[in-house]
Amino acid sequence: MNLECGREVTGDLATAERREWLCTNGAGGYASGTVAGDLTRRYHGLLVAALAPPLGHTLVVAKVEETLVYDAALFALGTNRWASGAIEPNGYRHLERFHLDGTTPVWTYACADARLEKRVWMEHGENTTYVRYHLLGASRPVRLTLRVLVNHRDHHGTTRGADWTMETTAIRNGVRVIAVPGATPLLLQATGTGALASEATHSWYHAFALARERERGLDWVDDHLHAATFSATLAPGQTLTLVASTESDPSVKPDVAWARRRAREDERLAAWRTARPWAADAPPWIARLVLAADQFLVRRLLPGEPNGLTVIAGYPWFGDWGRDTMIALPGLTLTTGRPDVAAVILRTFARLVDRGLLPNRLPERDEPREYNTADATLWFIEAIRAYHAATGDDGLLKELLPAVESILDWHRRGTRHGIAVDAADGLLRAGEPGMPLTWMDAKVGDHVVTPRIGKPVEVNALWINALATMIAFAERTGRPAREYQIMADRATKSFGRFWNADRGHCFDVIDGPGGDDDALRPNQIFTVSLPVSPLSAERRRRVVDACARELLTSYGLRTLAPGHPAYRGACAGDVPARDGAYHQGTVWSWLLGPFAIAHHRVHGDRAAARALLAPLAHHLADHGLGSIAEIFDGDPPHAPRGAIAQAWSVAETLRAWEALTG
Repeated sequence: MNLECGREVTGDLATAERREWLCTNGAGGYASGTVAGDLTRRYHGLLVAALAPPLGHTLVVAKVEETLVYDAALFALGTNRWASGAIEPNGYRHLERFHLDGTTPVWTYACADARLEKRVWMEHGENTTYVRYHLLGASRPVRLTLRVLVNHRDHHGTTRGADWTMETTAIRNGVRVIAVPGATPLLLQATGTGALASEATHSWYHAFALARERERGLDWVDDHLHAATFSATLAPGQTLTLVASTESDPSVKPDVAWARRRAREDERLAAWRTARPWAADAPPWIARLVLAADQFLVRRLLPGEPNGLTVIAGYPWFGDWGRDTMIALPGLTLTTGRPDVAAVILRTFARLVDRGLLPNRLPERDEPREYNTADATLWFIEAIRAYHAATGDDGLLKELLPAVESILDWHRRGTRHGIAVDAADGLLRAGEPGMPLTWMDAKVGDHVVTPRIGKPVEVNALWINALATMIAFAERTGRPAREYQIMADRATKSFGRFWNADRGHCFDVIDGPGGDDDALRPNQIFTVSLPVSPLSAERRRRVVDACARELLTSYGLRTLAPGHPAYRGACAGDVPARDGAYHQGTVWSWLLGPFAIAHHRVHGDRAAARALLAPLAHHLADHGLGSIAEIFDGDPPHAPRGAIAQAWSVAETLRAWEALTG
C-alpha cells in the first residue's frame, strides 16, 4: 500500500495538519508530527526520548526550521501556528508530495525547479533521530539552512522559556546541549556531501499554538529554544543529514543507519510472509499494519529479566498497560509471525503477577504498580492459550502454568478490590466504590463514569474461558483437572442469569448495587468471540445481531447504544467532556475485530465478516498515517479521536483478518 498524497492534501493546511506521522525506536522513544510540518500537539517532536525505557518520555528536539536559498530566492519550508493567530512561515505551500516509505515519513518540496526530499527515521533501540535532506534535482546548487529547536520537558507538559538558559556548546560538526545541570546531554550533529557549517545559538521562539491541545481544553501555548544552526550548499544528488541523539556515541553514518532501518522492516514483512501462508494474498493495507504492529513492541527491563519486552498501548501519550498488552499480544506477535517475541512478553508479565493479578498500568520510574484490573489477568491466560495453540510450545506452557494456577486460586479465594468467585453461583464478582476495574475505566474527577460494580459480562465470559483453558492445560501436562471442571460447569450454568429475555441480549452487569444493568454495550460480544462461549447458538446469534443493529459503525463498536439517555455522540471538548463520553457511546476500533469474528461464527459468511474490516483500509490514510486510531465519535461521520496509533486497534484487526482468511 503506497500511502501518499499530493497538493490536494498538502496544499490545504487544515487537511495536512490533521494527518499525523509516527516513528518509533523499539525502546519507547518516538518522533511524531503533522504532514504540514506545524506542531499541533505537545507530543509532537523529532525526538521524544525514553530516558527510562520504555518510559521517561522527554521532548528534547521539537522541530527544525528549514530555509532554502535558490538562485537568490528564499523559500521558508517550515510551517508554524502562533498564539497570535498568525501562520508564519507557511512552507506547506511548497510541499508537493508526502508519502510513507514503510513507516518512514518523506516530504518532497518543490521550489521553482528544485526538488528537495526530507525523511525522518529513528535508530532501533536508541534515542536517536535522523533527518535527511536530499536535493533530488535543480539546475544549480542550493543553500540549505537548518535551525534546530530543542526543549527538555515531559511530553505531557508545555514550556515557558523566558527565564530558562541552557548550555549550548559547539562540538565537531555540531552542538552539545545540556538543558539543566545533570540532564542527559543532547547531541546535534550534521553530516553530508555538501560543504557544512554549524553554530551554537541560544534564542527562544515563544508562543507556538498547539491546535489539538486547544481543542482538548488543555494548555495550548509552548516555547522552544533555537539551540543550533546548520547550513550547507548542496548540488543535485547531494545530502545533508541532522543526527539528534541522547546517546553517548550515536552513529553519524546516516546511510548505514538508513540501511539498517530498511532491512528491519523488510525482515518484518519477510517473517510474516514466511510464517503465514495467507499473507501472500493479503491486501497491501494488511501488510502496512504488520509494520505498524512492530512500533508497539518495546523493551522493558525488570529484575531478573534484562531482555524483557512489553507493549506500548498507544502513541503518543500511553505507556505499557497489562490489559492492553495481553489483548494486543496475539495480533502483534503471533499473527505477524513473531512467536519468540510473544514468549518473552509472557515471561516478562508472569514476573509481575501478584495475588493473582497483573498490574493494570506499569507506572513511570519508581511509582508502585497499580493492581486494579479485573480482566487483565484473564486476558493473560487467553494470550497463553493463543500462544500455545500457535506454537505447541509445551516448555513455555509448563513454565507459566504455576502462575496460571495461582491466578485461578486467588480468584477463587478472593483478591484485591472485591475480585472473587461468588460462592452462591460460581460467577466472578468485582468492584468497589471509586475504583473502575474493567476496560471501561474513565473517571471525571472522583466520579467513575461506568463503575460496573458487580458481575460484568465480559469478565465472566473471560473467567469461563480461563477455566476451560486451564482444563485443557491440565490435561496436556498430566495435572488434575476435576476441580477446574466443576468450577467451569457451575459458572457456565449460572451464566444464564446474564440473559435479558425482554431485550434479547445480555445484561452488561448483574448483581450490581442497583440491580442488573440492561444497557446495550459491546462487552457481551466476547461471549461469542472468545474460544469458549457460555451461550447457546441462538443466543449467540441474537447478541451479534443486537450489537450489529445498534453498536456497529464503520470503524468499530459504540460503547453504548444511541437510544440510551447517557449516550454521548462525540468524544470532544475539555477533559471532563471527553472522559464523560469515553465509554458512553464513543466507538472503539479494537472491538471491530472480535465483532467480525463473532459475526462469522454465527452467520458463517467469511466474506461478509471480512468486509466489516474494509473501512479501516481507508482510515490508514487519515489521522495517524499507516496505523489505526484509538477511538472515533459515536455519531457519523465517526471522526477519529484519541491516540493516533493504538496497539489493540492494530492487533485485533490483524488477528481478525487472519481468523477470517479461511
